[in-house]
Amino acid sequence: MHSEAVASRSADQKDSRESRNGGPHLDAVSLAIIEQLQEDGRRPYAAIGKAVGLSEAAVRQRVQKLLDQGVMQIVAVTDPLTVGFRRQAMVGVNVEGDVESVAEALAAMSECEYVVMTAGSFDLMVEVVCEDDDHLLEVINRRVRAVPGVRSTESFVYLKLKKQTYMWGTR
Repeated sequence: MHSEAVASRSADQKDSRESRNGGPHLDAVSLAIIEQLQEDGRRPYAAIGKAVGLSEAAVRQRVQKLLDQGVMQIVAVTDPLTVGFRRQAMVGVNVEGDVESVAEALAAMSECEYVVMTAGSFDLMVEVVCEDDDHLLEVINRRVRAVPGVRSTESFVYLKLKKQTYMWGTR
């Protein structure tokens, strides 16, 4: 994104971002830095600075602040199949009682990569990454269903992953 585009972001967009999530103030330059890193998490600060109109040092400070505030993370994303995890599934969980305590217990399990509280047919949706079908069965049957408050589960086993991206930008 060029500095002209960064400068053209409207105040209305910025204000709506603040009121939507109640989080830290993110100006147009910070949003542009995030977009640059979503395209390439290893992009040099000097290149980002050129794209957004800041010095390398200023970009480094902004990135550190975004990391410290929990606005973003910079991580390596792997394809589970290539690192030995042959089975993935999304598990819908229905809960009796406190949903948050069940969500916390599931989030503590290393196999549970994604835990979200939902409205609809399930109280929680949990993405599970396992070595094989036996491991998946053990996780769901002996661990997830054993969590106090779990009433029922429904598993959606992944047959083939067609798209996984973290490039939604900062809209």
